[in-house]
Amino acid sequence: MTNIRQNPFLTLNLGISLSGLFLVLILASNAPTIQEGIPWRKPLVGLVFSIICMFGILAALSPRQCSRSLHFRRENLNSTDHQIHLSSHHPDCEEFSAHVIHISGHDLCAACTGLLFGAVIALIGSSFYFFGGWHIKEAGLGAVLAGVVGVVLGFFQLRFRGFVRLVCNMFFVLGAFLILVGMDELIESLFVDCFLLALTVFWILTRIQLSQWDHWRICSNCKSPCEERFRNNG
Repeated sequence: MTNIRQNPFLTLNLGISLSGLFLVLILASNAPTIQEGIPWRKPLVGLVFSIICMFGILAALSPRQCSRSLHFRRENLNSTDHQIHLSSHHPDCEEFSAHVIHISGHDLCAACTGLLFGAVIALIGSSFYFFGGWHIKEAGLGAVLAGVVGVVLGFFQLRFRGFVRLVCNMFFVLGAFLILVGMDELIESLFVDCFLLALTVFWILTRIQLSQWDHWRICSNCKSPCEERFRNNG
């Protein structure tokens, strides 16, 4: 059985990501209102976060182009290769059934669908907060706490399947948005906002790496004569 601790780089990134969340909680619970008075602070932060969301939407809408799992092939007993039907960007394989949801006869990647929903909602929310003059006032700390829970759910989404996995990935994106908005409301600092934007990108990259590791783990533990399994084990 493949253990995540056997990938030290991923373990390190997860440790940094969770440490970042812990630091966010410390800052939120002891947040001084800096109020730098920079008029373009919120529009700039909102623009950068919106760009991150839009890239996420494009990636979720084109999972085949963004996945390393494009060319899953299987060999039959006569060594004649044939292409497997793809469920979203996953192979039509029982081992990947937890990754896929079925809606109206269509097979969709649960994680990508959840990330898509979350990014769209976060993009709408950022337009209201950063460009529309929306404030959450005393709810800043609550938003941060809810955001931390959402990001943690995103990192632990591999333990779930189907629609629960979809919801976890949706809350992963919304969690990052709530943390950014909540901390911006509490501290009002461009430096803190930039730190959180960088941390958000790091969370996303770690989340992608975690998903890639999970795909590799599934293929490595699979006993069927699949070319992708041999490629992963090689």
